[in-house]
Amino acid sequence: MKVTQHLWFERDMEAAIGFYTALIPGSAVHWVTPLPADTPSGPAGSVRLAGFTLGDQRYQAIEAGPLNPFNHAFSIMVECDTQAEVDRLWDALKEGGTVEQCGWLRDRWGLSWQILPKRLGELMTDPDPAKVKRVTEAMLQMVKIDVAGLEAAAKG
Repeated sequence: MKVTQHLWFERDMEAAIGFYTALIPGSAVHWVTPLPADTPSGPAGSVRLAGFTLGDQRYQAIEAGPLNPFNHAFSIMVECDTQAEVDRLWDALKEGGTVEQCGWLRDRWGLSWQILPKRLGELMTDPDPAKVKRVTEAMLQMVKIDVAGLEAAAKG
């Protein structure tokens, strides 16, 4: 059994998935194809499908005009090993988009992302509840997650 996330783009699907796969190591666009002209989805060539991977996750995308815009009910979370990786992805994805609290942002296509350092997960699962509380309170004040700020909060 295979599980694949599916994304519906109103427009610019190829630009979006090309951008995403260029940002995340181990990613690739595997195929892009228009739906045949004899489908009820729209004029010939107006609806296209694509298959791609982001890191170790499989995706399929469709570009078929407006339906339901992306929202927070689905986001792509990327766990980064270093602050430099967080900064690189954050800066690229926020271009033309909007930033939000706690490591969330929306890219120029409206897709929600969570760009998080691996260290956040480690600190949030520490056996010391006081440390977890301090880290949580610090994280809730951040827009882009800052590892140094998390570490300072952990130390008290």
